[in-house]
Amino acid sequence: MQQANDNREFALDFMQGAQGVLSRIAETQQAVLEQAAKLMADTIEKGGLIYAFGSGHSQSVANEFYYRAGGLACCDVIHEKTFGLSERLPGYAALILDTYPVRAGDLMVVISNSGRNALPVEMAMCARERKMKVVGITSLEHSRSVTSRLPGGERLFEVCDVVIDNCGTAGDAVVEVAKDTWVGATSTLAGIFIAQTLVCLATGELLRRGINPPVLLSMNLDEGDDHNHALLESYRQRIRGL
Repeated sequence: MQQANDNREFALDFMQGAQGVLSRIAETQQAVLEQAAKLMADTIEKGGLIYAFGSGHSQSVANEFYYRAGGLACCDVIHEKTFGLSERLPGYAALILDTYPVRAGDLMVVISNSGRNALPVEMAMCARERKMKVVGITSLEHSRSVTSRLPGGERLFEVCDVVIDNCGTAGDAVVEVAKDTWVGATSTLAGIFIAQTLVCLATGELLRRGINPPVLLSMNLDEGDDHNHALLESYRQRIRGL
């Protein structure tokens, strides 16, 4: 019975920790969220695409931007098929990005909790070399507590146009269940919260400019297929899988 009580306490600790992270994002990141949303709106207004990239579990956050109900039709995901096994490999980002039809004026969103590994940092750098604006989503506490794994010493928050702090702790997990044993990572939850907040803010900014936002409907609504098919026609040549 005591173990069951302890388990409930661990769950409550995580809920409280996660709520604290989301509250800190809402309280401290509003200005940079609005900056990033304006970059998204600028990109859409000019006919560009928004690309999202994350390695390992950060790819879950990148996927949140792509082809989903209530999302923006002009978003694509850059896939890293090794699920993080190559994220320390210098030079790999350029090879991946070369396989996508990115253009000057497109926007790149790079997600990396630690912000220290070669692949996400170089993805941001390569995007900027191609004259794309870059938004980074990272844990500033974690990233500032570690050194870069790039020869040049760059971390993600140092190579982006706008940086959004996911307000997580160094190490990501927030519940100590035993001495030096931590569980309950928050970076994915926080990243998805940030992603959806950006979509909401960018949509509002487009409406403020008098632009009809390219918002997808659920395919499980009766009108969803027809709405999305018409909306996606202008993006099919550039976004894979449509």
